[in-house]
Amino acid sequence: MVALIVILCIVAFITADVLIRVILQRLAEAKLRKERQAALETGLRLDFADEAKTLKRVEVTNPKAKILAVDDEEVVLSSFRKILVLAGYSIDTVETGQEALMLVQHHDYDFVFTDLKMPEMDGVEVVKGVKHLRPDIDVIVITGYATIETAVETMKYGAMDYVQKPFTEDELVDFVNKTYIRRQDRLERQIKPKIHLVTPTSGESPDKHTFNVPAGIFIAPEHTWVSIQLNGMARVGLDDFAQKIIGEIDDVKLPKIDQVVKKGEPLFTIKHLSNSIQFFAPISGKVTAINTELISDIDAIKYKPYAEGWICNIEPERLTEELPSLKIGADALAWYQQEVDTYIDLVKKISDPDAFWTTISKMFFQPKTESGKE
Repeated sequence: MVALIVILCIVAFITADVLIRVILQRLAEAKLRKERQAALETGLRLDFADEAKTLKRVEVTNPKAKILAVDDEEVVLSSFRKILVLAGYSIDTVETGQEALMLVQHHDYDFVFTDLKMPEMDGVEVVKGVKHLRPDIDVIVITGYATIETAVETMKYGAMDYVQKPFTEDELVDFVNKTYIRRQDRLERQIKPKIHLVTPTSGESPDKHTFNVPAGIFIAPEHTWVSIQLNGMARVGLDDFAQKIIGEIDDVKLPKIDQVVKKGEPLFTIKHLSNSIQFFAPISGKVTAINTELISDIDAIKYKPYAEGWICNIEPERLTEELPSLKIGADALAWYQQEVDTYIDLVKKISDPDAFWTTISKMFFQPKTESGKE
């Protein structure tokens, strides 16, 4: 009986805790919505005619992003303001392309949303102008069904995407949130990483923008690593460069025990979202052990790639002749810097997620010849 009372008390405590958390979260959301509504009402009463005749500005505290929207229809701009401000975005709106281009020269925006069909200066010219003046700003085209083909054409001038009107509140918020995530992901990849040599005294750097290169471990050109064990076995894993470029790793397909592989043949596969990325054997030999712990703790590849994140052990077959193709020490550091520079250049040129993974896999993870080319 006592045990039952204790259990009921615990259940009641947990239930009360959950209810309190839910109530507090809803109160916080309601307060935030009220503050954004007040910002919307205040912003619409202010006069910004000295900057642009038709400019209306609404700024919120800690916005997700700052948006400039241009459309010759005030009803569309009104929808943008009401919907996106409540979703946590600061927004400026104007009714002409000329005003939009003037504003991007004096303000920092994350996005410019432009209608495609406008008098005097249409959306195509706005896209060209924004990308010329501020290539760091992402441009989204607002289009109707009849002009979708033209909207798609603006992509070659640098437009990021297009949104079709009419749209519901949920559709617009969902679209903007997704484009915001895409932008953040791209900007994250453009931060130039640093190279850090891991020694017994320095340890690994936890910085996500730092690539750790361990002293005493061989690195393959396809971004796997090889550590020679005391018993003569070669332990193999995924290097820090690969796992940080890939990001979240969802699954790994391990090789099979007693599987015989040749250098440059498929060894294991990493899965990231819908992308399967194949990695190749850095040396020839027979697989003698696999790290089954990764099945239950896949994150070990990410936070300790050179220790708990190992993939398999290989009994080397031609180690003496294959080791010279691997990098170690100072050679590994210099080579890593070249890889980082190549990666940064590629990221600047690739905007499509599918093209990104295809190109990255081909450039960095495919088997290389002695000359360094596929």
